[in-house]
Amino acid sequence: MSEIRSRILGMGSYVPPRVVTNEDLTKYMETSHDWIVERTGIEERRYVDEGETGASMAAKACQQAMDEAGVEAKDIDMLIYATLSPDHFFPGTGVFTQRILGLGEVAILDIRQQCTGFVYALSIADQFIRSGMYKKILVVGAEVHSTGLDFSTRRRDVTVIFGDGAGAALLGVSDSEEHQVLSTHLHADGKEAEILWTDLPGSAHNPRIDEAGMADGGHYAHMQGRRVFKHAVTRLPQVLMEGMLANKLTLDDIDMVIPHQANLRINEMVAKMIKLPPEKMHNNIQKYGNTTAASIPICMKEAIELGKIKPGDMVCLLAFGAGLTWASAFLRY
Repeated sequence: MSEIRSRILGMGSYVPPRVVTNEDLTKYMETSHDWIVERTGIEERRYVDEGETGASMAAKACQQAMDEAGVEAKDIDMLIYATLSPDHFFPGTGVFTQRILGLGEVAILDIRQQCTGFVYALSIADQFIRSGMYKKILVVGAEVHSTGLDFSTRRRDVTVIFGDGAGAALLGVSDSEEHQVLSTHLHADGKEAEILWTDLPGSAHNPRIDEAGMADGGHYAHMQGRRVFKHAVTRLPQVLMEGMLANKLTLDDIDMVIPHQANLRINEMVAKMIKLPPEKMHNNIQKYGNTTAASIPICMKEAIELGKIKPGDMVCLLAFGAGLTWASAFLRY
């Protein structure tokens, strides 16, 4: 009996129509377009409008992936939802996405691996399909950051980075070696978890949030940017090389690298360190900011639409995020 492998059958993405430029942010904090671009490469990002949620955006991205693959809701066996900004403390946002899409009483799994979430979710889906348990799995990353940002100058280093959006992939059984997920490589190290985190609300505190904690900004994201940058430019090349060795590949064999869109300067440095030609890495953080778990599928979908990724191409997905977590996935699109 031949080994079962998975492949991407369709992809989808959704970003809210509301564009927020760097100039717009200067109304709320001491910053400038040039200051933001110099440090991050970001020129604008998208924010949700009233009534939009992580679930509503995720459903739009998932529906697009299903339509592209010619698959109906009744055909889906599982949905895996990756986010660091759930719509509610519980239950997970996956079930709300399920409800909007009209999926059957199928397995729903929410994971919290932050910026690395989509690659982790892809790996989980790949294992379920390889085992023969499920045949079609939706993998979606969706984030609403804009409702949880501090728009004062004290947190400008974090606030200017993030945007809202959703991206999805539909995984199914591969019938050809020319289209398959080859391998995934997942890592985490919690020794410095607090260099990028949001402390409140949390059950480690009683009460979970109070006025003092809010006054101190504990409910906003905190980031030690230089340390995060150092870890990212170390771990991303490592996990890329790990996958290349596992699949006996060279850089010449890779057609496109889709990195997590955290900071354009990180991605540029990684490309320089590994001597990757610029045309082999696609970035779109300039337009969308950091959409954490949604960034890789949004970026990959755009690369496909631009003709930068074609059927049969060797694609590497690279991610680094809070936790700290990092991961890669290698696939034949």
